[in-house]
Amino acid sequence: MIGGQPIFILKEGTRRETGKDAMKNNIDAAKGIAQAVRSSLGPRGMDKMLVDSLGDIVITNDGVTILKEMDVEHPAAKMMVEVSKTQDSFVGDGTTTAVIIAGGLLQEAESLLSQNVHPTVISEGYRMAAKQAKKILDDISKPVKHTDKELLMKMAETSLSSKSASSSKEKLANISYEAIKAVAEEVEGKYHVDFDDIQIVKKQGGDIDETQLISGIIVDKEKVHPGMSDFVKDAKIALLNAALEIKKPEFDTNIRIDDPAMIERFLSQEESVLRGMVKKIKETGANVLITQKGIDDLAQHYLAKEGIYAVRRVKKSDIEKLSKATGAVIASSIDEITAQDLGKAAQVEQVKIGDDYMTFVTGCKNPKAVSILVRGGTDHVVDEIDRSITDSLHVVAAAVEDGGYVTGGGSSAAEISMKIREYASKIGGRQQLAIEKFANALEEIPRALSENAGLDAIDILIKIRSEHAKGHKTYGVNVYTGDVDDMEKIGVIEPIRVGKQAIEAATEAAVMILRIDDVIATKGGKGSGGAPPSPGGDSGED
Repeated sequence: MIGGQPIFILKEGTRRETGKDAMKNNIDAAKGIAQAVRSSLGPRGMDKMLVDSLGDIVITNDGVTILKEMDVEHPAAKMMVEVSKTQDSFVGDGTTTAVIIAGGLLQEAESLLSQNVHPTVISEGYRMAAKQAKKILDDISKPVKHTDKELLMKMAETSLSSKSASSSKEKLANISYEAIKAVAEEVEGKYHVDFDDIQIVKKQGGDIDETQLISGIIVDKEKVHPGMSDFVKDAKIALLNAALEIKKPEFDTNIRIDDPAMIERFLSQEESVLRGMVKKIKETGANVLITQKGIDDLAQHYLAKEGIYAVRRVKKSDIEKLSKATGAVIASSIDEITAQDLGKAAQVEQVKIGDDYMTFVTGCKNPKAVSILVRGGTDHVVDEIDRSITDSLHVVAAAVEDGGYVTGGGSSAAEISMKIREYASKIGGRQQLAIEKFANALEEIPRALSENAGLDAIDILIKIRSEHAKGHKTYGVNVYTGDVDDMEKIGVIEPIRVGKQAIEAATEAAVMILRIDDVIATKGGKGSGGAPPSPGGDSGED
């Protein structure tokens, strides 16, 4: 108000919340997101059914999938969704853990805010604690090599034990280990895994136990001609990024035929060109042709006569994987193909899976690309098995790349929590309060595991604290016996990257939300560019 006259700075219809009201709204929204996924943590966690506007359903307990499928509107809640997405892209597992820690940090911060501790002080304390937590993780971690099959399989099994696929976790863990072992490449003494080299093909029907690793590539296409053999042994494979067709001119053309004999000459010329293309392929010694483009019907006939198994219109990504798996060079024209460009495989076979025919290129000597064929009773089961295997693959890859692991079952979180409290006592000022709250927030992990297993969380926490005080760093929640146990002994372990990234992502999100003291939601309208909704979750319209 200036001289009794109101001055409008913001557009009419804009909603604004400031100070503690804005903070409380944001914290409540973020806590709501953490609460939504909390019950899905651990082997005793429950699944969620998500139904979209079209009626399509997703059944999962994968944290990032739950949050991606939820139609989240609140801006602070969206930041929590980003935490899980970041965790998923950097590690591939621990998405639920990261969100629960972030929710715990905000819940603990509420009590400090009510005591008039400044949000900036809380943020500084949290950052100091997070830095110390990562150091503690390094101290308690143990080394793992890419050849430690038993350890790496245990990590994969730990990841799978909380999924629907837990009944087949030994088989799926072995598939995950073998797949990563095949594609991991050593660069300057460190191992690197490119997930583009692992192809996952989902097929409904059959049992989860029929899921298998193929030391080669599955091409989701059938042979182009029924006259071709279904099975080719000692395959010599030509990969082509060109069509076996008569090239049509780029501009409109007309051919005038005055003599009926010219039609015959014209057709025989076409026939001759196609026969010549097939002859060139045959001369290289190839008995399998896989092309990214089309194959003319007549060319298909000539290929079948020459005993060449051919597949057309294969995806570029599959062609590239085939190149890595078989050692073949992708040729951009038929004239370029030579005998040296051919890839090798023990066999190429057309297999019927369900109602579809697929081409299996298997028995590659040193496959730098592999395939996993995922089977399950229904589409929803297959999708969840796919998500489970993807998580376990990322876990094994993270362990191979970083070369370190820690114990799970809430044991690492409890150990960090205890050490952080010791660290807090050495820090002066109000930051000490925030560091202690950080330690409390980390204990949300063993607490959630206990609650989901139907145990008394307070009793379990007291027992875990007691064991860790005695120096038993690897003791955590055994959800199967309902007691505290040595996680190393029972094989509940995870890559160090899971914990580090969860702490980092959760801390950054919590700090960002705590530092917001003003939420301005503009009214939606033409040309507004999709303004964010108001803190209450509505569109900001009356």
